[in-house]
Amino acid sequence: MVFTHDTDVVLRHAAALVNTAPGHGSSEVEDLPDLAAVLAWMDRWSWSGARPSTEAEVAALHRVRARIGRLWVATLEQQVEEVNALLAAGRALPRLVEHDGQGWHVHATDDGAPFADRVAVELAMAMVDVIRAGERERLAVCSAADCDDVYVDLSRNRSRKFCEGTCGTRANVAAYRARKAGEAS
Repeated sequence: MVFTHDTDVVLRHAAALVNTAPGHGSSEVEDLPDLAAVLAWMDRWSWSGARPSTEAEVAALHRVRARIGRLWVATLEQQVEEVNALLAAGRALPRLVEHDGQGWHVHATDDGAPFADRVAVELAMAMVDVIRAGERERLAVCSAADCDDVYVDLSRNRSRKFCEGTCGTRANVAAYRARKAGEAS
């Protein structure tokens, strides 16, 4: 295991969240267009705490998502600056909690804080672990030529090259067909 369970989950959530933006994911459209979609997203990812109730909160989540996307590919100095800014803006106050069978883990915002703030601070806390562990290269962008999705490489040898979508399968099929075509020649 590269990271603690809660850091692992937050990083995977952050990558999946970035990939909901237009131009990402298999749909190429906004996957979280409204409050109902955000609430369903929260349920899929088992987010606890206060639930958003306005479209303004959806817009705030979209802004946080864009910041996370930029953070994913930033230089170390930019990441440190942004992590510190997210922690300060969210008034992070880490505390140990245990709920929903998840074991002990850290929450750094009040459970009643706006969802976008909780997402931002949770990601910032996870990035503290990533940066301190010297594991920034585990935050990657899909190697497929036509895909900009992000992912977390949790493989032992840091060998993953493709996102959660079908890019890896398509690359393997293309390589197989190229080998077969070469053998036939």
